[in-house]
Amino acid sequence: MTQMPPRQDPPLTGTEPELLTGFLDFHRQTLRGKCSGLTREQLNTALPPSSMTLAGLLKHLALVEDNWLSYVLHAAPEHEYWAEVDWEADPDWDWNSAVENTPEELFALWESAVSRSGQLFEQALAAGGLDQPAARPTPSGKEVSLRWILIHLIEEYARHNGHADLIRESLDGSTGE
Repeated sequence: MTQMPPRQDPPLTGTEPELLTGFLDFHRQTLRGKCSGLTREQLNTALPPSSMTLAGLLKHLALVEDNWLSYVLHAAPEHEYWAEVDWEADPDWDWNSAVENTPEELFALWESAVSRSGQLFEQALAAGGLDQPAARPTPSGKEVSLRWILIHLIEEYARHNGHADLIRESLDGSTGE
């Protein structure tokens, strides 16, 4: 059984942006810990009846980072990695195609998306604060703020970290927060 690497706890006090990014970073560290130290085969192992894998989670959350902070918030074009995907042919391409990637490729994809998100968040915060609206609406046509996007990312990671916890425990018995 492997022990999960230590994480930095979110701050107990601070500004709203510091608290929100602290919780988001905590959940990012949790995902990294749940996926670290595994082979390609292990990252691509599902816990039936679900078809979800840790590899799919890494790739999906890289897409989530790029989508919300780049595409929606800043109205940037899709990141080149996602731009050629035929989402109509496979709406779950991020999940399904992860089996084709090595662990190194998956971590690099996710870590670069996280890094871009951090830079884009800082730009947005400096330009208009947490209340500023995203440049694009959500897929359902709703307008959201930078604050909403950060809270949504925290929720997305927290939910998927629960999945990652169960998958990881089924692989090698590792448990953790």
